[in-house]
Amino acid sequence: MIKRIEATPEAIELIKILKEKHGELMFYQAGGCCEGTQPQCFEKGGYYQRTGDVCIGIIEDTEFWVDKDLFEYWKHAHFTLKVIDAFGVGGFSLETPLKKTFQIEYRIFTEDEEKDLEEVKIFE
Repeated sequence: MIKRIEATPEAIELIKILKEKHGELMFYQAGGCCEGTQPQCFEKGGYYQRTGDVCIGIIEDTEFWVDKDLFEYWKHAHFTLKVIDAFGVGGFSLETPLKKTFQIEYRIFTEDEEKDLEEVKIFE
């Protein structure tokens, strides 16, 4: 099965640091006005998904949720979670005090990959 999301070693290390401080985490990527399309990291349950939102995968035991409309637009793309030294838009994400920002790089799946994608979970 082809994963829909993966993370760089730097992103995985930051997730581990945040988990030590905050416990279980979750990611949510909305595509709205405040956060743009920047992924946000919250304590698990710290953000309420909407009906139809999509969990595209799990990184370090942390679910990565995407807004249902954003998923519809990007469902043919592989996400790579990375981290950069920057102050993110809005400052809501847990990495902000560390002067880090999670970021996504996208690439389109090949035809062969599309045939073997991991299933997603829909929030009901």
